[in-house]
Amino acid sequence: MLDIGCGTGRLEAALAGRARVWGVDAEPAMLDVARRNAPDATFKHGRAEQLPFKDGWFERAVMWLSAHLFDRQKAFAEARRVLGREGRLAVVTFDPSYFDAFWLNTLFPSMECADRARFSTAAELEGELRAAGFAYVELANLSQRGAHTRAEALERIRGRHISTFDLISQEEYEAGLARAEQELPECFEYRVEWLIAVADG
Repeated sequence: MLDIGCGTGRLEAALAGRARVWGVDAEPAMLDVARRNAPDATFKHGRAEQLPFKDGWFERAVMWLSAHLFDRQKAFAEARRVLGREGRLAVVTFDPSYFDAFWLNTLFPSMECADRARFSTAAELEGELRAAGFAYVELANLSQRGAHTRAEALERIRGRHISTFDLISQEEYEAGLARAEQELPECFEYRVEWLIAVADG
């Protein structure tokens, strides 16, 4: 199995002993962490748009919260190339409805627009996968509940835990952090709306 955009290797660690997993990421610092987190997996430096693997080498591939970071047309075509004839790709991303009430929106007003521009709708995702050469695409939605304490939420904001923080100004970040320090409750719940695509053929 190939994990495209593997980040810190969480999927590799979860599958330890159950599958032979390769991870690929364009960030060397991420790969350093991944190798420590999942020593049994194999990691390579590379971009999703130009995977450093032979044609048809994998049975399965996964993009978990990474497809919005890539040129999807090229990355999906590369995933199709490195998968065997019966290979299958799973893309796990946020459904656009997630951004309707994302808990960071009120603190950082430009985040919602930035995220909606990067994440595909279900119809767009299906079309992108079919254009990349996948004959069959199955879509599913999953809704989950989560909760943060105030301390957890502040730690995430201070660590700029999602890539969208790179797309807002420093002034907006500082203002939003100041509001969070003053306004966040001790504990709050939120929902996560997932969009999952499984493509093969």
